[in-house]
Amino acid sequence: MPKIKSVETWLIIISLVYLALILIIPAISVFYEAFHKGIQPFLEALQQREFGEAVKLTIIIAVVTVPLNTVFGLCAAWVIARNDFRGKAFLMSLIDLPFSISPVVAGLMLVLLYGRNGWFGGLIKYFDVKIIFALPGMILATIFVTFPFVAREVIPVLQEVGTEQEEAARTLGASDWQIFWRVTLPTIRWGLLYGVLLTNARAMGEFGAVAVVSGSIIGQTATLPIFVELAYKNYQTEAAFSAAVVLGLLGALTLIFKEILEQKTKIVDT
Repeated sequence: MPKIKSVETWLIIISLVYLALILIIPAISVFYEAFHKGIQPFLEALQQREFGEAVKLTIIIAVVTVPLNTVFGLCAAWVIARNDFRGKAFLMSLIDLPFSISPVVAGLMLVLLYGRNGWFGGLIKYFDVKIIFALPGMILATIFVTFPFVAREVIPVLQEVGTEQEEAARTLGASDWQIFWRVTLPTIRWGLLYGVLLTNARAMGEFGAVAVVSGSIIGQTATLPIFVELAYKNYQTEAAFSAAVVLGLLGALTLIFKEILEQKTKIVDT
């Protein structure tokens, strides 16, 4: 028994040291660099036009991306959880694809497809639209890297609850839409909200794919994560660390909401 306790103690110590080196100390250093000269430089950095444009662009991308991937995730989850068909495993693999592909590679694929010299370059020139190095390309990149989250959170919930309640509602004369809104959606609401939360967090924090397709022009096509990199490279350390603090706080809020949703889910399950 003493040996087992000793092993447990060392494992706890190793885990805490690892977390401190990888997460806690870097996070503290970011907050220190942002506030060590006082609150005024921090507030001044947040009032820069470039920072405001980065925040605005990040919010626009999230506002467009999250609803689209929520609808896609619900549809995909419904099809996969409620039906058996040939190619189901392949469809699941396609949904998981963004988890395994580097975001930089995803951005490069979009450039090869929608760039002026890409596969669809002729159509793009014909309709005189700009996708790459513009907002549409950034939205496409964000959609690609975030579309698995809602589906992956909702599918297990649908599989767990089964079809008994839906079949009972159907025998009572309810239509498919009535079944979805009054039976299915209330049942999966916490899993759905969890997936939406993760999608939003990834959309606002995505860097790699968006950086490739945006051109990273500060004040024009720079989202908040890209703004942090560009400001730091341009020796605007106050602006860079202030923006990093904002992203860190968004991440903290995500964790708080995540914990709340998990507790809600446990209460519903019990």
